[in-house]
Amino acid sequence: DAVALVFEGEEMTYGELNAAANRLARHLRALGAGPEDRIGLCLGRSPRLVASILATLKAGAGYLPLDPHYPQERLAFLLADAGAKVLVSEHGVAEHLPETEIPVVWLDDPEDEAAIASRSDANLENVGATPASLAYVIYTSGSTGQPKGVMVPHANVTRLFTATDDWFRFDDRETWTLFHSYAFDFSVWELWGALLHGGRLVVVPWEVSRSPEDFHALL
Repeated sequence: DAVALVFEGEEMTYGELNAAANRLARHLRALGAGPEDRIGLCLGRSPRLVASILATLKAGAGYLPLDPHYPQERLAFLLADAGAKVLVSEHGVAEHLPETEIPVVWLDDPEDEAAIASRSDANLENVGATPASLAYVIYTSGSTGQPKGVMVPHANVTRLFTATDDWFRFDDRETWTLFHSYAFDFSVWELWGALLHGGRLVVVPWEVSRSPEDFHALL
């Protein structure tokens, strides 16, 4: 019942987040997603984004973050280069997406919403993922040529916090902001710094992240 996410004044508990992630994870599994598969996520900043990341991991797959503010050409390259199996998106950012033959799950489409809602919200078991399995793929800027994908396993994420625990001693009293783009590696620190410790994650709207005054007021 603890608050997991806050976005524009709305709160989502850990129970609600877990249930939403489980339903989407089961939907992704039904589409064939599993360990070492890459699931493209092209979503605006919202609790839906966080639930989709969690759902991808619960399905055993790794997520490929696709910032909708990127040029279409870059998004097309990332999808093809990573070999994404499924794309999860929403019609609100559809105009930014390149044409693709990859199956798309539209989280704000009534048909897809109904299909996802029909899935069980129980935790998944035996998905086959291990600490060495892929958690996510994040691409370099490409400033010296084509962007290069870096494949990061689950163990590296947990190590980020176990190795620094003596410094910070994070716990469930912490409030974190998801300020950076989820296509930028620092977002991993922000996301899991909150969720792995039972803390509260405040999802910063994109417009607020571009305004120092508005961000200061949010803090």
